[in-house]
Amino acid sequence: MDVESELILLVEDDRKLADLIAEFLRGQGLQVEVEHDGGRAVERILREVPALVVLDIMLPGEDGLSICKRLRAAGFSRPILMLTARSEDEDHILGLELGADDYVNKPVRPQVLLARIRALLRRRGEAEGRNLGARLQFGPLVIDHTRREAWLDGALIDLTGAEFDLLWLLASNAGRVLSREETFVALRGIEYDGQDRSVDVRISRIRPKIGDCPEQPRIIKTVRSKGYLFVAPEADPQ
Repeated sequence: MDVESELILLVEDDRKLADLIAEFLRGQGLQVEVEHDGGRAVERILREVPALVVLDIMLPGEDGLSICKRLRAAGFSRPILMLTARSEDEDHILGLELGADDYVNKPVRPQVLLARIRALLRRRGEAEGRNLGARLQFGPLVIDHTRREAWLDGALIDLTGAEFDLLWLLASNAGRVLSREETFVALRGIEYDGQDRSVDVRISRIRPKIGDCPEQPRIIKTVRSKGYLFVAPEADPQ
């Protein structure tokens, strides 16, 4: 499946910037359309179901964080990449907590944006185009890669696409410490810069969802100076 032939919707009110980004991405072989009004974005995205959404945080009508939250609540599961003019960790963390898959700071560097978009599209293509037929079970926790779903005690866990990718990566490497660098490259397709906290944020959100203790985790452990360890004494791969 050629995911790069599918539609990317750019939601950006700065018309000059939107035109420049769209022109660059189209020149790289991507299909891009632009929506300038945040107030119309949710309805259009749910109607057209683009392969990926590039979403500015600061928008007229409705801001990007609210749009992201409403899209995830409505069941939109495809990648959302947020553009932010603010570099504070709090803004990035809030976007990730609301379901964004990645973010790029303004002023936008076109090659960086392109790399992030292609990494997200590649992950989605691999997930949808490859039938692994794999299911992992750890006691009451079941993780199904083919369906991209997980259950705890038979109840479906509410996971974003990025959270599922991270959970699957950790669980499929149960018993082995994954370094931050290895985890970052696997999930985002770029090298770890030593500062990004997106993986830490996602792990903090995943832990309570899978019945792990946030204060004293026993399933997903942070190994100081090394990385992350999924502990599964009752692992039962199926």
